[in-house]
Amino acid sequence: MIAIGDCIVSSFGIGSLVNYKAVLEGHSSLRLHDEFGMNESFFASLIDNEFIDEESHKMGINPQTYTKLEKISLLAATQALSEADIDASKDDVLFVFSSTKGNVHLLETAPSNPSLYIWHTANVIAQHFHNPNPPLVISNACISGLAAQIYAQRMLATNRYRYVVVVGGDILSKFIVSGFQSFKSLSSECCRPFDKARCGLNWGEAAACIVYSQPISYKGKWQFISGYIANDANHISGPSRTGEGLLLAIEKSLKQYSKSSLAFINAHGTATLYNDDMESIALKRANLNHITVNSLKGYFGHTLGAAGILECIISAYALSHQYILPTKGFEHIGTIETISVTHKLQKTDKSCFLKLMSGFGGCNAAGLVRTNKEFAIVHDSSNGKKMLSLPPCEI
Repeated sequence: MIAIGDCIVSSFGIGSLVNYKAVLEGHSSLRLHDEFGMNESFFASLIDNEFIDEESHKMGINPQTYTKLEKISLLAATQALSEADIDASKDDVLFVFSSTKGNVHLLETAPSNPSLYIWHTANVIAQHFHNPNPPLVISNACISGLAAQIYAQRMLATNRYRYVVVVGGDILSKFIVSGFQSFKSLSSECCRPFDKARCGLNWGEAAACIVYSQPISYKGKWQFISGYIANDANHISGPSRTGEGLLLAIEKSLKQYSKSSLAFINAHGTATLYNDDMESIALKRANLNHITVNSLKGYFGHTLGAAGILECIISAYALSHQYILPTKGFEHIGTIETISVTHKLQKTDKSCFLKLMSGFGGCNAAGLVRTNKEFAIVHDSSNGKKMLSLPPCEI
C-alpha cells in the first residue's frame, strides 16, 4: 500500500514538514513539567491546550465539543485527508484508530462519560468526516500505531476498501505518568536511547495520520511493503530476555526481501534498560547489528499510540531526502549486544527502512517501508508549498 497524505500534530506544531524540520535541526520538544498535581516533576513533551483550541477553531472543529485527544486526532486527520484529496465520506474509505489509553483521564472526573471508551473516540473521528463504515480500533500497548498500519494493509488487500485512514493519538494524564513513576521507568532528564548512561523514558503527546491507498501505481510518498506482529507473552510489563517475539516479527517482515536493501532501522528505542537490551539482542540474532539504528524518542518522547505512525512519517521524510537521522541523547553504546546506533546525521543511497515497536505483554511489530525519492518535491499539506527548502545540515 502507498501513502498519499500525512500529518503530525505535536508540541513542535501542526504538519509533518514542521515536525520533520524541527528534528532535522536537532530540536527536542522534551521539557521538565509539573502538571497533573504530581509529587515529582517529569520530562515530557506536552502540547499547549490554548494552541490546540485556536487551531481547532480555525479548521471548523468546535474546541468545546471534543476532548484534547479528539481535537489533535481530528487536526491530524483533516490535514492528511486534505493532502490526499479524497472524499472520506465514501464507503470505500475505512478509518483505523490507534491509541493505548484513549481518554483515560476522564476516569477521575467523569467515569460515566462514553468518551472514556476508545471505540467511542474512533466513532467520533469517523463520524466527523461522515464516514459510513464502523472504524477499526487498534489498542495493543506501544505497538498500536505500527499494528494499525499492518491491519490497514490487510484491509486494503481484501479489495473492500480503496483507502484506509490510519489515525493514532494519545495525551498524558496523572494516570499515565504516576503509573510509570511507580515502575521507576521515567527519566529525570532527557532520555538517552541505547546509551550506557540511559536511565528511563520520557512521554510525549501527539497525534499522527497517514492516508493509505491500494498500490495501483507507485505515485505515493512511500510504500508500506510488509509488516508482521508477534507476541512472545514473556511478561505483563517486561520484554523477552532473548528478543524472541521481535526477532520473529523482523524475520517475517524481511522474509522475501534482502537485508542489504535497508538504509537503517528505526527502533523502538525507549531508553529503558530492558527494552534497549532486548532490541539489541533481537537485532544481533537477526544478523542486523551492522545496519545503522536510530531512535526518535529524544525528539518527541514516547508518544504511545501515535508513536508507530509518527515515527514512520519522520523516517520516510528523512529517507526520501537520503538522510539517516541521529539518535538524540546517544553517545556511547550501553546495550548487551553491540549495535550500530548513529549519533549524527548520515547520508544514504538506499531506499528502505525497517520500523520496530515493542510493548507490554510481550507484543512486538516490525514493518518494512520503501520511500519514493520523488516525494522530496511533493506539496506540504499545511501550506500547499513545495518542500524543497530544507535547513542546512552538517553531515
